[in-house]
Parts: sequence; structure tokens; C-alpha cells
Amino acid sequence: MSTLRFLFGNFSWLSVGILLTFLSSFGQTFFISIFSGEIRESFALTHSAWGGIYTLGTGASAVVMLWSGALTDHFRTRSLSVVVLIALAVACLAMALNPWAALLPLVIFALRLCGQGMMSHLAVVSMSRWFLASRGRALSIAGLGYALGEAILPVSFVTLMLFVDWRVLWIAVSAVCIGAAPLIVLLLKQERTPQSHAETDSSTGMNQKHWTRVDCLRHPLFWFMVPAVLGPAAFGTAFFFQQVPYAAVKGWGHIDLVALFPVYTGVAFVAMLISGWMLDRFGTARLIPWFQLPSVVAFAIYGMGTEISHVLLGLVFMGLTTGANATLPNAFWAEFYGTKHLGAIKATAAAVMVLGSALGPGITGALLDFGIGLEAQYAGIAFYFILTTVFMALGIRRYAFSDSA
Repeated sequence: MSTLRFLFGNFSWLSVGILLTFLSSFGQTFFISIFSGEIRESFALTHSAWGGIYTLGTGASAVVMLWSGALTDHFRTRSLSVVVLIALAVACLAMALNPWAALLPLVIFALRLCGQGMMSHLAVVSMSRWFLASRGRALSIAGLGYALGEAILPVSFVTLMLFVDWRVLWIAVSAVCIGAAPLIVLLLKQERTPQSHAETDSSTGMNQKHWTRVDCLRHPLFWFMVPAVLGPAAFGTAFFFQQVPYAAVKGWGHIDLVALFPVYTGVAFVAMLISGWMLDRFGTARLIPWFQLPSVVAFAIYGMGTEISHVLLGLVFMGLTTGANATLPNAFWAEFYGTKHLGAIKATAAAVMVLGSALGPGITGALLDFGIGLEAQYAGIAFYFILTTVFMALGIRRYAFSDSA
């Protein structure tokens, strides 16, 4: 099927995927961190206090994702996405109106669960279940929403904060979430039903088996993959979360650093499309062990670079991993463990990912307060991605094609 025929023939479903991933931006670290300076100033928080609050709220959302993510096995995307959008709108409104630091963990919890957690989860589970032979293309096209959010929102909102109070901007975001709900209902007027689709057209995983979440957790390959699931979420999140102190320690203006993010987004989007095409052509097993190698280069550059042009190069390499991360791991769970119980299995992986995004800001913030600079931290992160690559290569080699897997 040609790309144009694929796009037009599946316009409504692909549009929902793009919309869901874009709306997840309002619970993503790259968006919340835009307001880090204002939040810390308004509530008189240190780096470690703000990082700790972020870790606490995000960590709690990871635990809840184990339950809430499994709801996608039982409810239509059309219905569930509206409920999540309303909850996300309430969370955005709470960020705007909350006067107490003590409530910040609850606000962060709601933003992260509804935004980063459930909106992203709904998008990737829906694409993985609705599309089988073209799963890679569908995931990469749905990932356009991430790219749009990362390209448009940081520069736009940093600029808007020069003229508009940051709390007013959160009220506007809440209104956007409410306005998107009827659009999703309209686009999914003829939705494919996840439960019936899973029963009739579900694909099996290893050994032609419909794996359950318990089966997945008992299988060694899952644990070989956990560090790789954790890494981009933890340290990609940490990079964007610490964008303000990183720019400061390098002697650059925040707006100058943020202005580079569209390059990262553009590279990530191209990498998404290419990885989606390669996934459909070559399969997950041949590609996934190597997709985090560019992050080794990226964080080495972040640590050693002295000019803002160096960071631009680092963003290019990180974008390669980010783009592949939007397709390969999501396809991995469907290809290796099947789609019948994909909601519950992917929810577990999403919980690990959200946990990673909780740990990254907390660890880097605490290390900053202990006097360990970001340059040294980023060198350590580069080494971490070397280890994840080794784990994935060993796990895939041992279990991907094994009859006893």
C-alpha cells in the first residue's frame, strides 16, 4: 500500500494518534520544565526540593499506570480519551490556581499520569492494535504529535511568558484539553473496537502465544529490556528538566537554548518515519538493540561541549534515539508478547518509563545540590546508555529466536 493511500484510507485513526500524542505534551517534562524557574520562585523551592516534588508525583503516577493503563484492554479509545482529557484539563487548572507548595506533588501526579502516562499510552496501544502489517508506519505517523509539541510549545510558551503570567498560560492549556475532547469523539465516530478487534484479529507473540502480563514479567527478556525502557525516559527527561540550570552553567540565555529544540524535534520526527519504515521491513529484533547508541554520543557532547553549536550536534544525536524510541519499543511489546493483552503489558512498560522520568529529575537535582555539576552527570549518563545497549543485544540474541523463549 502506498503511503498516500495509507494516510487517506486511515485518516481518522491516524489523526487521533497524532492528536493524543500532541496533547500528551502538557504532561511531558519538556513542557512542565518551561515553567521550572517560575514554579521554584513562586514556591521558594531549591533544585533538590523541586526535583523531589517532581519525582514524588511522577513516581506515584507510575504506580497508578499499572492499573489505569490496563483499562485500554476493556474500553474504547473514544470513551477513555475523553475521560483522561477532562482529568488533564483539571490538572492544568490546578497548576494555575494552586497556592500551596504542599499540593504540588498531587498536581504533578495528575499532569504526569494523564499527560505523559495515559495520553501517550492510549496513542501507542491504539496504533499497535489497530494496525498489524503497517504497525511501524502507524506508530511513526502518530508520533508526529510528539514532534509538533516539542517543536512548537517550548519556544511559543517561553516567548508568551515575556508578556503573560505563567499561571494564565496553564488556564489556556486547560481550555485546549477541553476543546480537544469533542474532536476526538468526532474522529472516532467509526472507531475500531479494541476488545472485539483483539479477539478476532489479535497477533500472537513468541512461540505463537498470547502472553499475559504475568507471563511477560516472568520472562527474562522483559528484564533485559527494563534498563533500556528506563534510560531515555530518565535522562532525556532530566536534560529537558534541567534546561534552565544547564543554560546558566554554560553561560547561555535560556531562550537561546530553547531555540535549538526544533532541530532536535525535526531529527526525531525523521528518525521516527525511517525507523517505522525499517521496522515494517526488517522487524524489531534486528533494530532495537542498537537504537540507544546515538544517546551515548549526545550525552558525551552535552558533558564536554563548550559552545552552543556543540549542544546542537548533541540534540541531533539525541533526536535519533528519541525518534526510534517512539516506534521500536512500542512495536517490541506487540511483536514479542502479542496484542491480546497489550494494554496491560504496555501499561507495565509505561510504568517503568514513567518511573524513569521520575528518577531522572530527582537524581540530577539532588546531585546538583551536592555540588556534582551537569557536565559530570552527563558523562555518566553516556556510559549508562552503553550498558543498556549491551543488555538489549544480549537479551535479543538469547531469546528473540529461541524455541524455548
